[in-house]
Amino acid sequence: MENKTVLITGASKGIGKDIARKFSDNGWNLLINYRSDIDEGKYIRDLDIDQSKIGFFKGDISKADQVEKMFTEAINKFKKIDVLVNNAGITLDSLAIRMTEEDFKKVLDVNVNGVFYCMKEAAKHMMKNRSGSIVSISSIVGLHGNIGQINYAASKGAIISMNKTLALELAPRNIRCNCVAPGFIKTDMTEKIKDKYKEEIINKIPMKAFGNPEDVANLVYFLGSDESTYISGQVISVDGGMSI
Repeated sequence: MENKTVLITGASKGIGKDIARKFSDNGWNLLINYRSDIDEGKYIRDLDIDQSKIGFFKGDISKADQVEKMFTEAINKFKKIDVLVNNAGITLDSLAIRMTEEDFKKVLDVNVNGVFYCMKEAAKHMMKNRSGSIVSISSIVGLHGNIGQINYAASKGAIISMNKTLALELAPRNIRCNCVAPGFIKTDMTEKIKDKYKEEIINKIPMKAFGNPEDVANLVYFLGSDESTYISGQVISVDGGMSI
């Protein structure tokens, strides 16, 4: 895997950073997309990666021109992109009757339009190479819904549908497309949940615990690597059994 490259969106922290670490530990080149400012030097030290094997792109994936520029810079630096990981996403939660039109559109703009723009650019590049893997982070919310997240659920369900369609379109060119649907994973987002609600959630999880970011990263790496060359169009949950 020494000469392989992965582009990961929304990889400044949390699950995205753990995905980056997993690929880095296996010798891959990394192109890290982020939107808020990060300390690139600290990021390199945290991953213990050679500076020549990592590139950074600050940009908003909901802007098609910025996505196109990001892919151009990645290819100029590393010559090719073997794996795209669509990890970037936002939440703006509210009950449906209280949700503003602006908040509904903002979430879909990043979580759906942004993923589409990245899929499109990756597909154009990978089709020329007749190989590649696109892994998109959905959510169990996209499979089952969740109170107060009608915009987020809609966006994560859309990612699943786009993934299945793209898998059909790109299969003849030996390009795989799969979704990972995390459940409740220990991140900054779940840390904000009040303890009494955490208890209620854990009681609904057969394995009686939140997952770790590494649990998601391990599956994403598997789907991006050559160990999954006959898997495409799938949605795999990492949720401690919640989907049963």
